[in-house]
Amino acid sequence: MSVKVRYDDDHRMILENLSCDCPCDHAQPNQDIYVGKGLIPRLPEYIARRGLGTHCVVVCDENTYKVAGEQVYQVLKNAGYDAILLKFVREGELVPDERTIGELLLTIQPETEFLVAVGSGSITDTCRVNAARCKLPFVSVSTAPSMDGYTSVVAPLILRGTKIHRAGPCPEIIVCDLQVLATAPLDMVRSGVGDVLGKYIAIADWQIGSVINDEPYCPTCGEIVLNAVASLIDNIDEIRNRTEKGMQVLIEGLLLAGITIMIVGHTRAVASVEHNVGHFVEMKMLERYGKAPSHGATVGAATLMVYPAFKRFANEDISGIDPEKRFPMPVEERRAFMRDTWGVEGGETIMAENPGDFLTTEELRRRVRRAKERFGDIKKIIDGMPAYDEIYAAMERLGAKMTLDELGVDPDVVNTAMHCAKDYRTRYSLFKTLDELGLLETYIADYPMTR
Repeated sequence: MSVKVRYDDDHRMILENLSCDCPCDHAQPNQDIYVGKGLIPRLPEYIARRGLGTHCVVVCDENTYKVAGEQVYQVLKNAGYDAILLKFVREGELVPDERTIGELLLTIQPETEFLVAVGSGSITDTCRVNAARCKLPFVSVSTAPSMDGYTSVVAPLILRGTKIHRAGPCPEIIVCDLQVLATAPLDMVRSGVGDVLGKYIAIADWQIGSVINDEPYCPTCGEIVLNAVASLIDNIDEIRNRTEKGMQVLIEGLLLAGITIMIVGHTRAVASVEHNVGHFVEMKMLERYGKAPSHGATVGAATLMVYPAFKRFANEDISGIDPEKRFPMPVEERRAFMRDTWGVEGGETIMAENPGDFLTTEELRRRVRRAKERFGDIKKIIDGMPAYDEIYAAMERLGAKMTLDELGVDPDVVNTAMHCAKDYRTRYSLFKTLDELGLLETYIADYPMTR
């Protein structure tokens, strides 16, 4: 039976038929997720229902304070909560780095019982990692439908200029007030759409990983994500106009994508090479200029950039590739490549976290043989992806920036991102297939790739 989404009288999201007998380890989400209008005044009721306590830190920045933070703080104070307000003040964009994370850590008191994140990506992830370190629950009040991290258990952070990921809890309570979301700048809405559209690549890569490496694939999570993306595309004009229906469709898509992370405990269903390109681009632009495009915007543009590689590969002839003539990059050469592209510290961190990317000759040749033997299965996966023009049209109707160049990313950064997108995680992807078959350089050289 298909997974169904409905809401009870309190606007709490309920997922029905959330069961699966696939080999993946599964967890049942037990968070309270509320989606509706005028929900912030009910926040004390939601918190009391979960028994989180009465001592908290309300976390926001100057923008989210105006949108919802001040109201959240006053609602809690008026209800008798002992709330401390932390309002980040920055000249530019708030970044979840050592300074931001440390500022919240030093604000947390011995009596603090929970945190309240009022914002989107940076604020949510700052609260998530502090909640993990301090063993505290936290509440999320969403201010923009700009990313899928509200329901995530992974926090993307910046450590000494390098993009890293750290585990952390999902919020106990997530409140998505549609009236607040509708005030989000259109660029943040576009960012959320870009983040969701990349899921087509993530699901395809997960399925290809199942073909090549016998990796367990969860069809329930795949169904949740693909249905969410399809609904988004069907309602792109509502989303562009920030109608109540449009905001509900978009935030549902983002929330449901994140819920798959909770179910299987990793981001396989929601992130692959398109996210890797985004992470690299954001890191390098921060390093060079102190600012970077939003994550969803880079993911959206990267999705359009790498999507044609899938459609092209479905028509590739790999029958003449000899597995016995394929050799992995020598260890020291690979180490040098990673240090050169990601930086010394970044490269060493990624290699330490992904030792499986140092392939033996035997393993490389096994993968090449499997790709040849199961090419029909890979082609079927790719043929099941929507047409490139459908994805392009959705972004175009939204008025989103379509290329990383339009987002102000330097050409050399784009080129390097395409070369190293395969290296950010050990998890399998089509770009690893292309590299292992000796085709990646040709595909990158031919960019823009044939549709």
